[in-house]
Amino acid sequence: MANNTFPRSVRLLKSEEYDEVFKNPVRASERGVLVLACKNKLEYPRLGLIVPKKVLKRAVWRNRIKRISRDTFRLNQHSLPNIDLVVMARPKIDEFSNSELSSVLKKLWIQISHRLEK
Repeated sequence: MANNTFPRSVRLLKSEEYDEVFKNPVRASERGVLVLACKNKLEYPRLGLIVPKKVLKRAVWRNRIKRISRDTFRLNQHSLPNIDLVVMARPKIDEFSNSELSSVLKKLWIQISHRLEK
């Protein structure tokens, strides 16, 4: 059975790790969500989140986006290649329901995976 946890090791924690993704990213976007990615030298994918106050004013709203993103990543991390992902919230992300946001993120991660294989 796959280990579906979300330990510190699969998170982008330092600004240098985010900078590495921002240098030369592969992009995929949907209304309200932008995903940036680059290959990493590890044996597993990692996730970083950017949900600014400018996009979602209330902490409750920002936390919902982060919670859904982390959970979707946690459940799908074993099907992803060794990449660093950064999920950026954009205006209109609040229009997604929880299940819609989860399916959009899955779709974007599949797109990124295919683009990085080329």
